[in-house]
Amino acid sequence: MDTRHLGTTGPQVSALGLGCMGMSALYGEADRTESIATVHAALEAGVTLLDTGDFYAMGHNEMLVGEALRTAPAARREQALLSVKFGALRDPDGNWAGYDGRPAAVKNFAAYSLQRLGVDHIDVYRIARVDPDVPIEETVGAIAELVEKGHVRHIGLSEVGADTIRRAAATAPISDVQIEYSLVSRGVEDRILPTTRELGIAITAYGVLSRGLISGHFARDRKLAANDFRAHSPRFQGENLQHNLDLVEALRKVAEGKGVTVAQIAIAWALSRGPRHDTVVVPLIGARTRERLAEALGATAVTLEEADLAAIEEAVPADAAAGARYPEAQMAHLDSEG
Repeated sequence: MDTRHLGTTGPQVSALGLGCMGMSALYGEADRTESIATVHAALEAGVTLLDTGDFYAMGHNEMLVGEALRTAPAARREQALLSVKFGALRDPDGNWAGYDGRPAAVKNFAAYSLQRLGVDHIDVYRIARVDPDVPIEETVGAIAELVEKGHVRHIGLSEVGADTIRRAAATAPISDVQIEYSLVSRGVEDRILPTTRELGIAITAYGVLSRGLISGHFARDRKLAANDFRAHSPRFQGENLQHNLDLVEALRKVAEGKGVTVAQIAIAWALSRGPRHDTVVVPLIGARTRERLAEALGATAVTLEEADLAAIEEAVPADAAAGARYPEAQMAHLDSEG
């Protein structure tokens, strides 16, 4: 597994990270045993970056990741680097209730995460969405205090715009910005990538398969559970879904010409973004099974030539996707869209 540095101040991590959210929440039922086996398989394959959040199923995901680490071979456990998001507020029914970036809340969230994960430090800590009532300088400053005390190693950001990135970086060293980035979500290229490149900050790209939409495995007639995020996502509704899956079929032809799967060519495209923008991009793959993990890891062996990239661009042009990447109420919380 190749490695990349999370910016000029961050740690060295695997070229692909594992996003663990789907093992607990938002994509329907998941198999706990298979999820833990998938984390173990990822570590065995050389994946070092594990991404979670304290609000994923109200702490369940952190406890699952903690169990996976405790039951992994010691050598593999020691190589794991934990990226944790905090700040999203939930109620007992699972509803969303805003974000809390107050310094006291930051330290409180961290204390609970350390306990659930069973570790003595968090490698990269970040607020999931900017709290509109708290200056980003205060939130980042509180994480910096956790760094000084050894509870956190590095500071990250999530779904933030260029101006917020600059303000945060002026407060403390920032390792990376976690943001949705895929063939069908390319808004990051306009202002955010140039800003992170200038400041020496990496991108950890989530949603590289757009929640399975461009994985090549999503069927037009698939029935989604009410607790599946995609049941409410604009890109998975009606005519939008039909249009987006037509894009996938165009991409499938390109993938077949390379002898790879749709998922592999989409992930390989995300891997190629770093060098093309003179920055570091680390895609997070949301595999929930060992089978999907193995497919995703195969993307690291795919080399895309200029002709391949041109064919991909023709199949899925920028801004070709139909529908916003989140429902309207959630889009309002994205500082990155401002």
